[in-house]
Amino acid sequence: MDILIVGSLAYDSVQSPEGNFQNLLGGSATYAGLASSFHNLRQEGDGVALIGVVGKDFQETDMKLLQSAGIDTSGIEVADGETFRWVGSYHGDMAEAKTHETHLNVFEHFNPQVPTGMREPKITFCANLHPSLQNQVIEQTKPTRCTILDSMNLWIDIASKELLNVMKKVDIVVLNDGEIKMLAGDSNLVRAGNKVRGMMNDGILIIKKGEHGVLAIHPDGLIVLPAFPTETVVDPTGCGDTFAGTLASRLALGEGEVSLDELKSALVHATVTASFTLQSFGVNALHLLEEGVYTGRIESYMKMTGTGK
Repeated sequence: MDILIVGSLAYDSVQSPEGNFQNLLGGSATYAGLASSFHNLRQEGDGVALIGVVGKDFQETDMKLLQSAGIDTSGIEVADGETFRWVGSYHGDMAEAKTHETHLNVFEHFNPQVPTGMREPKITFCANLHPSLQNQVIEQTKPTRCTILDSMNLWIDIASKELLNVMKKVDIVVLNDGEIKMLAGDSNLVRAGNKVRGMMNDGILIIKKGEHGVLAIHPDGLIVLPAFPTETVVDPTGCGDTFAGTLASRLALGEGEVSLDELKSALVHATVTASFTLQSFGVNALHLLEEGVYTGRIESYMKMTGTGK
């Protein structure tokens, strides 16, 4: 197996200037898994598996959607109770979501258990979870290439000690610009990024900047890439998870330490894939993404940025 992803599966209710939809399939593991599997299939890889928990209300059609995308769902636990639910909205430039309601439900007692056959993937991706749960996953897995970790401002606020501890155990940390500044206590992004990378164990730090693209700090240098310019922004939910899932799949192509050039290529694909997610509510654009459409956009981006072969 190439990629193991541990995170949330959820139902989201989202309002944006483009509309209002209830009970959309969502969650960090869902978006990351769909993106990762899209690339793993086009790369003829060895598969993507999810670890998570859902309630008895999780629709069979949604489980089949994940399976039809080539995802191994055998590690998803079905527990008594209801699936994690999030209610939020976007306004203005839709740069940030406003959370109205969060119902953890069965996710509140999630205790990730990695099946024996999934403990040595090429890449382990710990999607947004409490750092103590991410640590559990790290303790249970021995990826043959690298471990990637994502987090959020809530954990920086209420569990910073646990987060800093787990950051030292992974190879790549993915955070957004606001989280970087918050964690470093510094309003200058480059300076804050260097401070946060210093909190790691000589790994790679990737800073998501939304519509302004991405900044990566690698031991051998910096990478700066713009976002893909799009006129259609419908629902940004899951863009960061899409980005990270794509990153994991692209890095599964290689062996050994991640080089600067390899990281840059992976970030190009991650940036472009995320640009599809925001063009529909929920996972629709990502789930229905076709190879020809993707190829056209990636070629356009490479030409625009001079990052093509």
